[in-house]
Amino acid sequence: MEMELPNLNGPVKQEIVVHDAAAQGRGGGGGAIAEASEHGMRGTEATPTPTVRIEANMLDCPIFSSPFKPPVFQCKGGHLACGSCVAKLPWKQCQRCDHGGDFHGCPFVDAFVSSARMKCDHHGCGRQVTYHKLDDHKSACPLAPCRCPVPGCGFEGPPPALPLHLSAIHSMPVHAVQYGKVLQLEVPVSEPRRLLFAEEDGRAFLVVGGSLGLGVPIALSVVCIRAGASPPPHYMAKVWANGPPAVANDRTDAVRAEFHVTSSKEPGTVAVEELTFLTVPHKLLAGAGPSRTVSLHVRIDKVTS
Repeated sequence: MEMELPNLNGPVKQEIVVHDAAAQGRGGGGGAIAEASEHGMRGTEATPTPTVRIEANMLDCPIFSSPFKPPVFQCKGGHLACGSCVAKLPWKQCQRCDHGGDFHGCPFVDAFVSSARMKCDHHGCGRQVTYHKLDDHKSACPLAPCRCPVPGCGFEGPPPALPLHLSAIHSMPVHAVQYGKVLQLEVPVSEPRRLLFAEEDGRAFLVVGGSLGLGVPIALSVVCIRAGASPPPHYMAKVWANGPPAVANDRTDAVRAEFHVTSSKEPGTVAVEELTFLTVPHKLLAGAGPSRTVSLHVRIDKVTS
Protein backbone atom coordinates (compact mmCIF):
# COMPACT_ATOMS: atom_id res chain seq x y z
CA MET A 1 0.00 0.00 0.00
CA GLU A 2 1.36 3.38 -0.99
CA MET A 3 0.91 6.24 1.39
CA GLU A 4 1.89 9.89 1.19
CA LEU A 5 3.17 10.77 4.63
CA PRO A 6 2.72 14.27 6.01
CA ASN A 7 5.60 16.67 5.46
CA LEU A 8 6.46 17.22 9.11
CA ASN A 9 9.03 19.89 8.23
CA GLY A 10 6.62 21.98 6.21
CA PRO A 11 4.79 25.14 7.32
CA VAL A 12 1.30 23.68 6.99
CA LYS A 13 -0.69 21.79 9.57
CA GLN A 14 -0.93 18.03 9.12
CA GLU A 15 -3.49 15.73 10.62
CA ILE A 16 -4.34 12.06 10.36
CA VAL A 17 -7.96 11.18 10.94
CA VAL A 18 -8.82 7.56 11.72
CA HIS A 19 -12.22 6.28 10.67
CA ASP A 20 -13.80 3.01 11.68
CA ALA A 21 -15.27 1.76 8.41
CA ALA A 22 -17.25 -1.03 10.05
CA ALA A 23 -18.89 1.30 12.57
CA GLN A 24 -19.91 3.66 9.80
CA GLY A 25 -21.62 0.90 7.88
CA ARG A 26 -19.26 0.81 4.92
CA GLY A 27 -18.75 -2.93 5.46
CA GLY A 28 -16.42 -4.85 3.22
CA GLY A 29 -14.16 -5.94 6.06
CA GLY A 30 -11.86 -2.99 5.41
CA GLY A 31 -11.54 -2.28 9.10
CA ALA A 32 -10.60 1.07 10.52
CA ILE A 33 -8.93 3.52 8.17
CA ALA A 34 -6.71 6.49 8.86
CA GLU A 35 -6.79 9.53 6.62
CA ALA A 36 -3.84 11.90 6.39
CA SER A 37 -4.67 15.40 5.23
CA GLU A 38 -2.93 18.74 4.91
CA HIS A 39 -4.46 22.12 5.69
CA GLY A 40 -2.83 25.40 4.83
CA MET A 41 -3.28 28.84 3.30
CA ARG A 42 -1.51 30.57 0.44
CA GLY A 43 -2.43 34.22 0.57
CA THR A 44 -6.20 34.21 0.70
CA GLU A 45 -6.71 30.84 -1.00
CA ALA A 46 -6.76 27.49 0.73
CA THR A 47 -4.30 24.90 -0.54
CA PRO A 48 -5.66 21.61 -1.87
CA THR A 49 -6.51 19.05 0.80
CA PRO A 50 -5.14 15.67 -0.29
CA THR A 51 -6.45 12.71 1.65
CA VAL A 52 -4.54 9.46 2.12
CA ARG A 53 -6.06 6.32 3.64
CA ILE A 54 -4.21 3.69 5.61
CA GLU A 55 -5.38 0.73 7.63
CA ALA A 56 -5.67 1.83 11.26
CA ASN A 57 -3.96 -1.35 12.45
CA MET A 58 -0.79 0.12 10.97
CA LEU A 59 -0.93 2.44 13.97
CA ASP A 60 -1.00 -0.50 16.39
CA CYS A 61 2.10 -1.91 18.05
CA PRO A 62 2.50 -5.51 16.78
CA ILE A 63 3.83 -6.79 20.10
CA PHE A 64 0.65 -6.37 22.16
CA SER A 65 -1.71 -5.10 19.40
CA SER A 66 -2.34 -1.82 21.21
CA PRO A 67 -2.11 1.64 19.59
CA PHE A 68 1.38 3.03 19.17
CA LYS A 69 2.04 5.49 21.96
CA PRO A 70 5.10 7.77 21.93
CA PRO A 71 7.93 7.18 22.35
CA VAL A 72 8.02 4.70 19.48
CA PHE A 73 11.24 2.79 18.78
CA GLN A 74 12.57 1.10 15.66
CA CYS A 75 15.08 -1.73 15.39
CA LYS A 76 17.81 -1.97 12.74
CA GLY A 77 15.53 -4.25 10.74
CA GLY A 78 12.85 -1.57 10.57
CA HIS A 79 10.42 -3.12 13.07
CA LEU A 80 8.52 -0.69 15.28
CA ALA A 81 7.52 -1.02 18.92
CA CYS A 82 6.23 1.20 21.74
CA GLY A 83 8.66 2.13 24.46
CA SER A 84 6.52 0.37 27.06
CA CYS A 85 6.52 -2.79 24.92
CA VAL A 86 10.27 -2.67 24.32
CA ALA A 87 10.81 -2.54 28.08
CA LYS A 88 9.01 -5.89 28.40
CA LEU A 89 11.08 -7.70 25.75
CA PRO A 90 13.93 -10.02 26.82
CA TRP A 91 17.10 -7.95 26.90
CA LYS A 92 15.12 -5.29 25.02
CA GLN A 93 15.91 -7.04 21.76
CA CYS A 94 13.63 -7.25 18.71
CA GLN A 95 11.99 -10.67 18.62
CA ARG A 96 11.03 -10.38 14.96
CA CYS A 97 14.57 -10.23 13.68
CA ASP A 98 16.51 -13.45 13.12
CA HIS A 99 19.27 -12.48 15.52
CA GLY A 100 17.58 -9.84 17.56
CA GLY A 101 18.34 -6.17 17.27
CA ASP A 102 18.66 -3.05 19.35
CA PHE A 103 15.98 -0.38 19.26
CA HIS A 104 16.47 3.34 18.79
CA GLY A 105 14.10 6.29 18.97
CA CYS A 106 12.02 7.22 15.94
CA PRO A 107 10.88 10.87 16.22
CA PHE A 108 9.17 10.82 12.83
CA VAL A 109 6.83 7.99 13.85
CA ASP A 110 6.25 9.74 17.19
CA ALA A 111 5.01 12.80 15.32
CA PHE A 112 2.99 10.65 12.93
CA VAL A 113 1.07 8.68 15.56
CA SER A 114 0.58 11.82 17.66
CA SER A 115 -1.25 13.36 14.69
CA ALA A 116 -3.69 10.47 14.32
CA ARG A 117 -7.26 11.31 15.30
CA MET A 118 -10.32 9.09 15.57
CA LYS A 119 -13.90 10.15 16.07
CA CYS A 120 -15.60 8.97 19.24
CA ASP A 121 -18.53 6.82 18.13
CA HIS A 122 -20.68 7.52 21.17
CA HIS A 123 -23.98 8.99 20.02
CA GLY A 124 -23.89 12.78 20.21
CA CYS A 125 -20.15 13.06 20.94
CA GLY A 126 -18.19 12.92 17.69
CA ARG A 127 -15.06 14.36 19.29
CA GLN A 128 -11.83 13.78 17.38
CA VAL A 129 -9.41 12.15 19.81
CA THR A 130 -5.76 11.20 19.45
CA TYR A 131 -5.85 7.57 18.34
CA HIS A 132 -3.78 6.18 21.20
CA LYS A 133 -5.92 8.09 23.71
CA LEU A 134 -9.26 6.91 22.34
CA ASP A 135 -9.85 4.15 24.89
CA ASP A 136 -9.16 6.56 27.75
CA HIS A 137 -11.57 9.09 26.27
CA LYS A 138 -14.34 6.54 25.74
CA SER A 139 -14.05 5.27 29.31
CA ALA A 140 -14.72 8.82 30.56
CA CYS A 141 -16.87 10.21 27.74
CA PRO A 142 -19.91 12.08 29.14
CA LEU A 143 -22.03 10.46 26.41
CA ALA A 144 -20.83 6.90 26.95
CA PRO A 145 -23.88 4.62 26.67
CA CYS A 146 -25.41 3.68 30.03
CA ARG A 147 -27.57 0.65 30.71
CA CYS A 148 -31.12 0.82 31.95
CA PRO A 149 -31.18 -0.16 35.64
CA VAL A 150 -34.44 -2.12 35.33
CA PRO A 151 -33.69 -5.88 35.39
CA GLY A 152 -34.34 -7.57 32.05
CA CYS A 153 -34.31 -4.35 30.01
CA GLY A 154 -31.62 -4.22 27.35
CA PHE A 155 -31.86 -0.50 26.61
CA GLU A 156 -28.55 1.38 26.38
CA GLY A 157 -28.20 5.04 25.57
CA PRO A 158 -26.44 8.26 26.53
CA PRO A 159 -27.27 9.55 30.03
CA PRO A 160 -29.59 12.33 28.74
CA ALA A 161 -31.79 9.66 27.11
CA LEU A 162 -32.34 7.59 30.25
CA PRO A 163 -34.85 9.82 32.10
CA LEU A 164 -37.29 9.72 29.18
CA HIS A 165 -36.80 5.98 28.76
CA LEU A 166 -37.32 5.22 32.45
CA SER A 167 -40.38 7.42 32.81
CA ALA A 168 -42.02 6.46 29.50
CA ILE A 169 -41.24 2.75 29.34
CA HIS A 170 -40.95 1.77 33.01
CA SER A 171 -43.10 4.48 34.66
CA MET A 172 -40.28 5.21 37.09
CA PRO A 173 -40.89 8.42 39.06
CA VAL A 174 -38.60 11.26 37.96
CA HIS A 175 -37.92 14.18 40.29
CA ALA A 176 -36.17 17.45 39.51
CA VAL A 177 -33.27 18.15 41.85
CA GLN A 178 -31.32 21.37 42.38
CA TYR A 179 -27.76 21.22 43.62
CA GLY A 180 -27.40 22.43 47.17
CA LYS A 181 -31.13 22.18 47.91
CA VAL A 182 -33.03 19.49 49.79
CA LEU A 183 -35.48 17.23 47.98
CA GLN A 184 -38.01 15.34 50.11
CA LEU A 185 -39.32 11.98 48.89
CA GLU A 186 -41.72 9.38 50.23
CA VAL A 187 -40.00 6.18 49.12
CA PRO A 188 -41.80 2.82 49.23
CA VAL A 189 -39.70 0.08 50.79
CA SER A 190 -41.00 -2.33 48.15
CA GLU A 191 -39.71 -0.20 45.23
CA PRO A 192 -37.24 2.47 46.33
CA ARG A 193 -35.81 3.37 42.93
CA ARG A 194 -36.30 7.00 42.02
CA LEU A 195 -34.65 9.00 39.24
CA LEU A 196 -33.36 12.46 40.10
CA PHE A 197 -32.70 14.81 37.20
CA ALA A 198 -30.58 17.96 37.55
CA GLU A 199 -31.66 20.47 34.94
CA GLU A 200 -28.56 22.59 35.59
CA ASP A 201 -26.26 20.19 33.76
CA GLY A 202 -28.55 17.39 32.60
CA ARG A 203 -27.08 14.91 35.07
CA ALA A 204 -29.20 11.96 36.17
CA PHE A 205 -28.97 10.24 39.57
CA LEU A 206 -30.62 7.03 40.66
CA VAL A 207 -31.81 6.36 44.20
CA VAL A 208 -31.15 2.67 44.80
CA GLY A 209 -32.08 0.53 47.75
CA GLY A 210 -32.68 -2.89 49.13
CA SER A 211 -32.48 -5.03 52.23
CA LEU A 212 -29.06 -5.75 53.69
CA GLY A 213 -30.45 -8.28 56.15
CA LEU A 214 -29.46 -8.27 59.83
CA GLY A 215 -32.73 -6.65 60.78
CA VAL A 216 -32.29 -3.67 58.42
CA PRO A 217 -35.41 -3.52 56.21
CA ILE A 218 -33.89 -1.08 53.72
CA ALA A 219 -30.62 0.64 52.88
CA LEU A 220 -30.54 3.54 50.43
CA SER A 221 -27.84 5.15 48.31
CA VAL A 222 -27.43 7.42 45.26
CA VAL A 223 -25.64 6.59 41.99
CA CYS A 224 -24.72 9.06 39.25
CA ILE A 225 -25.56 7.64 35.82
CA ARG A 226 -22.44 8.22 33.74
CA ALA A 227 -19.10 6.63 32.93
CA GLY A 228 -17.29 5.52 36.07
CA ALA A 229 -14.05 7.23 35.01
CA SER A 230 -15.73 10.57 34.35
CA PRO A 231 -13.73 13.74 35.06
CA PRO A 232 -14.95 16.48 37.44
CA PRO A 233 -17.37 17.68 38.51
CA HIS A 234 -17.98 15.01 41.10
CA TYR A 235 -20.87 14.93 43.55
CA MET A 236 -21.53 14.62 47.28
CA ALA A 237 -24.81 13.40 48.70
CA LYS A 238 -26.35 14.12 52.08
CA VAL A 239 -29.27 11.84 52.81
CA TRP A 240 -31.37 11.38 55.92
CA ALA A 241 -34.57 9.67 56.93
CA ASN A 242 -37.00 10.91 59.55
CA GLY A 243 -39.21 8.55 61.50
CA PRO A 244 -42.80 9.20 62.62
CA PRO A 245 -43.12 11.55 65.62
CA ALA A 246 -43.04 9.75 68.97
CA VAL A 247 -46.37 9.83 70.80
CA ALA A 248 -44.84 10.73 74.17
CA ASN A 249 -42.79 13.81 73.31
CA ASP A 250 -43.56 14.54 69.66
CA ARG A 251 -39.86 14.20 68.84
CA THR A 252 -38.66 12.52 65.65
CA ASP A 253 -35.73 10.12 65.35
CA ALA A 254 -33.54 10.36 62.26
CA VAL A 255 -30.56 8.68 60.61
CA ARG A 256 -28.11 10.49 58.35
CA ALA A 257 -25.32 9.72 55.91
CA GLU A 258 -22.96 11.79 53.76
CA PHE A 259 -20.88 10.29 50.98
CA HIS A 260 -19.25 10.73 47.60
CA VAL A 261 -21.66 9.71 44.86
CA THR A 262 -20.48 6.68 42.89
CA SER A 263 -20.68 6.97 39.08
CA SER A 264 -21.58 3.98 36.93
CA LYS A 265 -22.70 3.19 33.38
CA GLU A 266 -24.69 0.29 34.84
CA PRO A 267 -26.38 1.87 37.88
CA GLY A 268 -28.62 -1.11 38.45
CA THR A 269 -25.74 -3.54 39.01
CA VAL A 270 -23.29 -1.55 41.15
CA ALA A 271 -21.68 -3.85 43.71
CA VAL A 272 -22.74 -3.27 47.31
CA GLU A 273 -19.11 -2.77 48.39
CA GLU A 274 -18.77 0.17 45.99
CA LEU A 275 -21.54 2.17 47.67
CA THR A 276 -22.10 3.97 50.95
CA PHE A 277 -25.59 3.35 52.30
CA LEU A 278 -28.04 5.04 54.59
CA THR A 279 -29.45 2.19 56.68
CA VAL A 280 -32.97 2.76 57.91
CA PRO A 281 -34.24 0.74 60.92
CA HIS A 282 -37.79 -0.52 61.31
CA LYS A 283 -38.90 2.18 63.74
CA LEU A 284 -38.28 4.95 61.18
CA LEU A 285 -40.66 3.47 58.63
CA ALA A 286 -44.22 4.67 58.17
CA GLY A 287 -47.13 2.41 57.39
CA ALA A 288 -47.31 -1.36 57.64
CA GLY A 289 -46.62 -4.42 55.52
CA PRO A 290 -45.86 -3.90 51.81
CA SER A 291 -47.06 -0.26 51.97
CA ARG A 292 -44.25 0.85 54.31
CA THR A 293 -42.44 4.01 53.25
CA VAL A 294 -39.34 6.01 54.14
CA SER A 295 -39.44 9.78 54.55
CA LEU A 296 -36.20 10.44 52.65
CA HIS A 297 -34.41 13.76 52.28
CA VAL A 298 -31.71 14.13 49.61
CA ARG A 299 -29.29 16.95 48.99
CA ILE A 300 -26.71 16.68 46.18
CA ASP A 301 -23.78 19.08 45.97
CA LYS A 302 -21.52 19.53 42.96
CA VAL A 303 -17.78 19.31 43.71
CA THR A 304 -15.77 21.03 41.00
CA SER A 305 -12.28 20.27 42.25
